[in-house]
Amino acid sequence: MTSVAIVTGASSGIGAATARRLAAEGFHVLAAARRTDRLTDLVAEIAAAGGSATAVACDVTSDESVAGLAEAAAAAPGPVTLLVNNAGGARGLDPVESGSVGDWQWMYDVNVLGTLRVTQALLPALAASGAGTIVIVSSTAGFTVYEGGGGYAAAKHAQTAIAGTLRLELSGRPVRVIEIDPGMVKTDEFGLVRFGGDADKAAAVYAGVAEPLVAEDVADCIAWCATRPHHVNVDRLVVRPLAQADQHKVHRVT
Repeated sequence: MTSVAIVTGASSGIGAATARRLAAEGFHVLAAARRTDRLTDLVAEIAAAGGSATAVACDVTSDESVAGLAEAAAAAPGPVTLLVNNAGGARGLDPVESGSVGDWQWMYDVNVLGTLRVTQALLPALAASGAGTIVIVSSTAGFTVYEGGGGYAAAKHAQTAIAGTLRLELSGRPVRVIEIDPGMVKTDEFGLVRFGGDADKAAAVYAGVAEPLVAEDVADCIAWCATRPHHVNVDRLVVRPLAQADQHKVHRVT
């Protein structure tokens, strides 16, 4: 039977690229996100390329919505062997002193509690498959802090803690846990969401960087980790563009 992969946050960016890549790898993909119009287009694109996918409306901040995702997984055309917890995002670049509590709360709910909700809901199916894999897409902000990034770094540190804890707790069960930590990735929406739709501020992040990572680079890493033999667990994969040596060390051409 065809293995089923579930990708959250699949309507754009890394999530959409991952859905396309996993479908090309032979998975039936449940593409989950809030924006069903985009999912419909994505599923049609995957089908036109010879792949197989299903759109599932899902808001990872809603218990009821995540329960619906689990129901869709139960009805999928094969065992659920892969979950990619990709839904997330950043809001604001304010210092802790003046950061918005609402922005921090949103980041925690989407990145951290979203990962918790979806993982809890899908873990029984992943374990029942006998060869389950959970991928948590965190960030280099999950282990390195930077000015203005307190809320996002706090949320990503928490995701890293979930990955490490879950790996310990699942020891002896047929489910591996993989953490992907991208650095600078240029996508259509991440910066726009962070800066409230300000395209100039979003573009300034990548100014002078000739080749930042793109969504397909991260999708390639996710697919590689997820398709290793099941006894091979890539605990953590950190991926940055060549131009970025660290959070504060980025080569820019002026």
